[in-house]
Amino acid sequence: MKALSLPMPAETFQRRYRFASLQRLAKLLFGTPLNAVLTLIFSALLIVTLPPVVRWLVIDAVLFDPDPNACREAVGACWSFIYAKSGQLLFGIYPITERWRPGIVCLLILVLLGWSVRPASWTARLLALWLATLALVFWLMGGGFGLTEVPTSSWGGLPVTLILTVVAIGIAFPVGILLALARRSTMPAVRIGAVVLIEAVRGLPLLSILFVASIMMPLFLPEALLPDKFVRALVALTIFAAAYLAEVIRGGLQAISKGQYEAAAALGLPFWRTQYLVILPQAIRVVIPALANTVIVMIKNTSLVLVVGLFDLISSGKAALADPEWPSPAAETFLFIGAIFFALSFSFARFADFLERRGPASH
Repeated sequence: MKALSLPMPAETFQRRYRFASLQRLAKLLFGTPLNAVLTLIFSALLIVTLPPVVRWLVIDAVLFDPDPNACREAVGACWSFIYAKSGQLLFGIYPITERWRPGIVCLLILVLLGWSVRPASWTARLLALWLATLALVFWLMGGGFGLTEVPTSSWGGLPVTLILTVVAIGIAFPVGILLALARRSTMPAVRIGAVVLIEAVRGLPLLSILFVASIMMPLFLPEALLPDKFVRALVALTIFAAAYLAEVIRGGLQAISKGQYEAAAALGLPFWRTQYLVILPQAIRVVIPALANTVIVMIKNTSLVLVVGLFDLISSGKAALADPEWPSPAAETFLFIGAIFFALSFSFARFADFLERRGPASH
């Protein structure tokens, strides 16, 4: 008769599981001579660089001391400067007594961005919610209707970065789709116009487009019709993003087989319904990594608006460093700003990964 196998004790199972995990880790790190050499090199680098970095960042750092002289005497990071100047770093030169307004704006945008990543929220109501929120955002930032008016020249910091990113990408994405379709059009005038616009924008650096919007536009428009610097920078960023997104989406359109068009035609679908229901969903899914890369680049490109006089995060940081009472801890300031940009970019990258995992491109 076959002997009955007794269940393995929990402690024995845990020991075997830990041992198997250690074996897999050892094979990964030292399974080949090359892996072993690389593991030793990186371990040596960590041993050499990590302790002084930790000492500077945490152990010898000045955390919440309000006295600027404490930073002059310290050998570590001056995080008390970030704590004391957090309002100026986040909101720039916005009036101090009104900084609750940009704080609410940042919270509204970030909460709505978090809500928008849920597939259950991807309905027509989401667009209406975004439009209502952006109207509220511009009212809170600009004032009027019961609030003190604050011109866009006094806006700064994180709200400017978030507004420029959200509005520019939100408008540029549908415009980029139209440009991509126009570049593939069989009508010569439409195709040539799209090619000229896309190639002209892609052939120029963003700085030059911002300078044209800020300096050249006032030469061609009367003062009554001239938008302020914020709107001009927003238009420049939108045009720049639309041109790059158009080429990314065009690559996705070229990846769709001719059979998809023929199947849609056999069902009697007109051109726009074919694009909306059949072609574009597949094309966009194919190019999700490239789209995510373009959006992340645009998030970081918003920092270039400082050349036209707008106070984004970097401009706010430079203004805070100009305070003569503090020892100007530039490294800590730009680490703080870089952490904000990294959080925004990394979050969008994880959202793009989520979209890719929802299903293969063939679905």
